[in-house]
Amino acid sequence: MNRPTTDTDAATTTDTDAATTTDTATRARAVQHLADRWIRDALATGKPAAGGSFVCSPAGLWLALAAVAAGARGGTARELRALLGTADREAGPAVTAAARELALTGALGVATRVWSRVPVERAYREALPDVRFDDVLDPEAVDAWVREATGGLIEALPLEVTDKTLLALVNILALKARWEKPFDARGTRDLPFTDASGTTRPVATMTKGVPLTDVWAVDGAYVVELRCTGGPDGGGARVRFVLGEPGAGAARVLPAGWTDRAAGVRPEVDRVSLALPRLTLRTRIAVTGQLPALGVRLATSDAADFSGLSPLPLAISDVVQEAVLKVAEEGVEAAAVTVVAMRAGSAAPPPQRVLHLAFDRPFGIVVLPADGEVPLFTAWQADTPSGPAHA
Repeated sequence: MNRPTTDTDAATTTDTDAATTTDTATRARAVQHLADRWIRDALATGKPAAGGSFVCSPAGLWLALAAVAAGARGGTARELRALLGTADREAGPAVTAAARELALTGALGVATRVWSRVPVERAYREALPDVRFDDVLDPEAVDAWVREATGGLIEALPLEVTDKTLLALVNILALKARWEKPFDARGTRDLPFTDASGTTRPVATMTKGVPLTDVWAVDGAYVVELRCTGGPDGGGARVRFVLGEPGAGAARVLPAGWTDRAAGVRPEVDRVSLALPRLTLRTRIAVTGQLPALGVRLATSDAADFSGLSPLPLAISDVVQEAVLKVAEEGVEAAAVTVVAMRAGSAAPPPQRVLHLAFDRPFGIVVLPADGEVPLFTAWQADTPSGPAHA
């Protein structure tokens, strides 16, 4: 996969008075806050994909909206700050710091570009030193960049650019990583999976043992963490699979995936075996209509104030995200494109207590950086995982 790049030679971020975004931990909490609200107030209720499954990138949405919020002022900035933890002049340094931190995760690419047909304030450009600005909004060029930056996982911008699109800010996160300990493909076999509607079908399921240290329970949900190898540029990602109680939905289960593992309880067993379906999830989410439920109203109205972005009056016309997640024996692959458009696991062993975690019903997935708690990607597998039955 061709990875998006950032300008590592850009100037270091400036000091900021915004306590909510001045360090790694608070930025992570800001993304977690967005993830919690987005899933609870919109995704879990709106069922953006058939069967209730979805994959999304809270980190991608945060980076895109926060970058736009760097040009917001007045009431528009106050609404965006309540959701994102930052806006106005302090948002630029926060976005830059967050993107650089995420880029330290091996095999993860992070990039943001702005294409504009209207003048962009010099101060706004300087506040986002790692963002490339293009003064020509060419849909074919945008699609080509998206395709290259995601390694073909996403073929084009998930939004039609029209004559009314005056500016498009596009963020891309792309991950391709191998498990530290891959699943043995010879152990993959068809096992039953019961979807959210109660229908049971055979799906290709991978199996292996998991160290006890990588399994814990939070609020009735089991969390299993699988680590990926680090790339040449940094540590590998961590993927958490979250299995809730039967009938529990995404809004209740997924937050356990980014809850501090110190808050978890180790199961009182001797070993853990894992059964996990192979899966591919792809979702396109129209976030625009979800913004009011997230407390953002002015930014999409004629009363929007983005005077720190452009001297011309602008409002958000569309916020769209397309995300894809693939989980297989060798590793995990994921990508998300978020666009904000603006308009006008030898003697006979003793008996053991075994915890067998079969992800044979709806479950959650959370992808985190190696050394942080930012939810890069989150997913909810509610319907039968896609892909042919194992031969």
